[in-house]
Amino acid sequence: MIARLASPAALTRRYRDFLASLVDQGFQGEITPDHGTRTVLATDNSIYQRLPQAALFPRHREDVRLLTALAGRPEWRDIVLTPRGGGTGTNGQSLTQGLVVDLSRHMNRILEINIEERWVRVEAGVVKDQLNAALKPHGLFFAPELSTSNRATLGGMINTDASGQGSCTYGKTRDHVLELDTLLLGGECLHSCALAPETLTMRLAEPGRIGEVHRTLAQLEREQGDLIRRTFPPLNRCLTGYDLAHLRDEQGRLNLNNILCGSEGSLGFVVEARLNVLPIPRHSVLVNVSYASFMDALRDARALMALHPLSIETLDSTVLGLARQDITWHQVADYFPETPQAPTLGINLVEFSGDDAEALDHQVARFLAHLGQDRSVLRLGHTVARGTGAIKQVYAMRKRAVGLLGNAQGEARPQPFVEDTAVPPEHLADFIAEFRALLDSHQLRYGMFGHVDAGVLHVRPALDMKDPAQAALVRPITDAVAALTHKYGGLLWGEHGKGLRSEYAPRFFGPLYPALQAVKAAFDPHNQLNPGKIATPAGGDAALTPLDGVPLRGELDRQIDERVWRSWSSAVHCNGNGACYNFDPDDAMCPSWKATRDRTQSPKGRASLIREWLRLQGLAGVDVLAASQRARAAGISQWLAKAWRGRRRDDDFSHEVFDALSGCLACKSCAGQCPIKVNVPEFRSRFLELYHSRYLRPAKDYLIGSLEFSMPWLARVPWFYNGVMGLGLSRQFLARFAGMVDSPLLSRFDLAPVLRRWQVETATPERLARLDAPSRARSVILVQDAFTRYFETPLLADFIELLSRLGYRVLLAPYRPNGKPLQVLGFLGAFERAARRNAAQLNELAAQGVKLVGLDPAMTLVYRQEYRTLLGDAAPEVLLPQEWLAEALADRPETPLVETPWFLLGHCTERTNAAGAANLWPAVFRRLGQRLEPLAAGCCGMSGTYGHEAVNRATSARIFDLSWRGILERQGDRVLANGYSCRSQAERLAGVGLRHPVQALLASLRQADGGP
Repeated sequence: MIARLASPAALTRRYRDFLASLVDQGFQGEITPDHGTRTVLATDNSIYQRLPQAALFPRHREDVRLLTALAGRPEWRDIVLTPRGGGTGTNGQSLTQGLVVDLSRHMNRILEINIEERWVRVEAGVVKDQLNAALKPHGLFFAPELSTSNRATLGGMINTDASGQGSCTYGKTRDHVLELDTLLLGGECLHSCALAPETLTMRLAEPGRIGEVHRTLAQLEREQGDLIRRTFPPLNRCLTGYDLAHLRDEQGRLNLNNILCGSEGSLGFVVEARLNVLPIPRHSVLVNVSYASFMDALRDARALMALHPLSIETLDSTVLGLARQDITWHQVADYFPETPQAPTLGINLVEFSGDDAEALDHQVARFLAHLGQDRSVLRLGHTVARGTGAIKQVYAMRKRAVGLLGNAQGEARPQPFVEDTAVPPEHLADFIAEFRALLDSHQLRYGMFGHVDAGVLHVRPALDMKDPAQAALVRPITDAVAALTHKYGGLLWGEHGKGLRSEYAPRFFGPLYPALQAVKAAFDPHNQLNPGKIATPAGGDAALTPLDGVPLRGELDRQIDERVWRSWSSAVHCNGNGACYNFDPDDAMCPSWKATRDRTQSPKGRASLIREWLRLQGLAGVDVLAASQRARAAGISQWLAKAWRGRRRDDDFSHEVFDALSGCLACKSCAGQCPIKVNVPEFRSRFLELYHSRYLRPAKDYLIGSLEFSMPWLARVPWFYNGVMGLGLSRQFLARFAGMVDSPLLSRFDLAPVLRRWQVETATPERLARLDAPSRARSVILVQDAFTRYFETPLLADFIELLSRLGYRVLLAPYRPNGKPLQVLGFLGAFERAARRNAAQLNELAAQGVKLVGLDPAMTLVYRQEYRTLLGDAAPEVLLPQEWLAEALADRPETPLVETPWFLLGHCTERTNAAGAANLWPAVFRRLGQRLEPLAAGCCGMSGTYGHEAVNRATSARIFDLSWRGILERQGDRVLANGYSCRSQAERLAGVGLRHPVQALLASLRQADGGP
């Protein structure tokens, strides 16, 4: 057990001894002191970076009890513990220089759902959307609505007393907490709930820390009740940390839950919660109102609140402009049309909901009548979204606002350090006017969005934190905003917690701050739990951490050469918003994270590691840009040197980066879905090129990289290749020397008769030049890829037949390697050579005016992604099948649709990087009288050769089980898949032979033509 704690200089001796003692006590979770994991957990969605001593991942509450019991002993009073949930805080709440305790990896079970009494019991690591997905079949939901709901843990929501959209109606997290189990320092478990007088009397008499806590809180309420009521502002978002104003509930019962909610882990470890849940409203309507001015939107919101909507959310032009460039925009564009009067510079999203459809329609009608009659503010127009599906799409765009702001162009990007102020809603417009004037005086750009109904607006000034002069503005701007919120009767911390901005607490609470210190002392007398935040025990040397007393990300980032920073921009701009931590198994985003729950195996984790690796390379005097050029020119002598060196497990941090990147499936979901457009496959290939310029490549890389080149030769003797692959000895050889568990078999289908039947010829410039204009318009060139050509030849034959039956002349582009496997593995020099040769041939063919079409989405999208990056406008334009079919069938009269639908499992890369194209499939099917319903699904777990590699076998199967297996079991034989790797995985792991959409279309055409 001790061996797993070993790490080169990772821990101070005190922490090493503490963790060794913890293992001896029987701790069963993981303890990871490696630099990679610590680096990933050193950041959140804030501007700070604090490297912890180690990370702990408790397996169950007993592990947490052991940890708190040990830390509570006198000999370990210098050990610091900080809990962590989703790690998406904007104020550094979970950042620590001690031990970070991540409760999300294992403690994420929904323990009980009581439908009749409408409550649930959950562990701290359950994600909000995970809970709501389990509740939806019962018509229930957990109300506080967050923009980070697909990755925010309930423990994190409790610790920040999260609220979000609709809080004026539904309240905050504490309004829905019934009971909490919190492990206190020393190992005692505090079970908190609203206490009847007789129960409170018993608690006050208890010995130990639990009794001390209750006695302290009761005394504070008794002696300082009037001061508490005068000090706490009457705000919906009254987030203070220790909410003394709500120590007693509406029935007068003392309830410590209202102290623990918002305590940011500074009082104990919340391990379990019982929460009340509510019925889902049956009907919803969202009215989207556009304005020529953001200030008009703010001022109008105050009047609109009088009409009692569920919520009002606001976006400014900066956020709206970024949203227009995002993957989700095509789904909501119709709700935000351009207006002829003026550009839209502000939007209010006004939601109404209820169970009575007629009453809701009447309420909305009155609201729309108000918009038509009221002239107090200039409105450019409005649209209406009805129903859960439409509203969910609009809010998906709104939820991405936090991340989208981080994707602003340039090095100065909106930063979260004064971004969740709260003031009385009636003062919001005037407050924001002064706020904007403050930022304008510093000549800063900024973005704004938020909950105007609650008086909360998220404001993010754009700063280049690598520039010391700009980073120095954090202090004066924060001081000024703190004073401004105080002027308007508000708070600096409206909804995202205090964290490393706690230093303003004494200034705000004044004579009441010692009461907060007394609370902290009762729970944590020696300041070991997330110290320096919210409050510190009175006396001693403990103090709140000043906001500029913690390392900033920018301080480390400026150690990276500016040339390198710009060149590796797809990694270094990750702002930690955590969109890649999406829990949803039916969402494509980062399958390796979902399968492993290891944050180094996520886009944020991998981007963090690359940033640190680039920094360390620079400090070591390595010019990575020059090293890349040398790697491509390497010869046999460098290979021999690598062979001699091998891959030693030395202190090279590169090994940790390699291990994290090796788990990536290169599916590119991050590149499409991340608001910041973090592109792991892109920087992964660049890293692999450099890594293997020093360390020897595994044999499988050469086997996979040469696949496109060897297949045409092996396909001449498929019987021999397949026979050899079927031998047990061959499989053993593949496993031992190439790290492959199996290999797909070559198709023995004879394509020649199909080519003769449909008169398919090889496309050459000369042959194309002989075609007249009408013939060219009725011709198409198929661009072959190695997988559908040699492993799925019947599919290629079916595509040829489909196009021919539609009346088109089909030509085959001469086969050339596309280069994708080379690019994925980091053979970038070889990829460039292959891409240039292939592009030259395809461009020569396309110049004749006949369109190019590829069959497999993964291979085809390379032409508009990696080829475009490499070649710019010289990259050939190769259409996806549905893109070409949608255009070819546009004038075809629609026929009556069949009753039985087909279901489509789309390819991850296509769905997340070419969403517009992916959405064309249903329209194509309708043109041929067929119904097609795209299915929400995660990754299949194959992605190229990932699932064939021994090291990935278990993870690949786990990914498949998360989403695909259940879908295939439910949907039967009407499921289609357009990705070669997806069909291969379904056959390997479920024994299901899926068809491509073109094969379903061909079957319908054959039936219509009355032929085979």
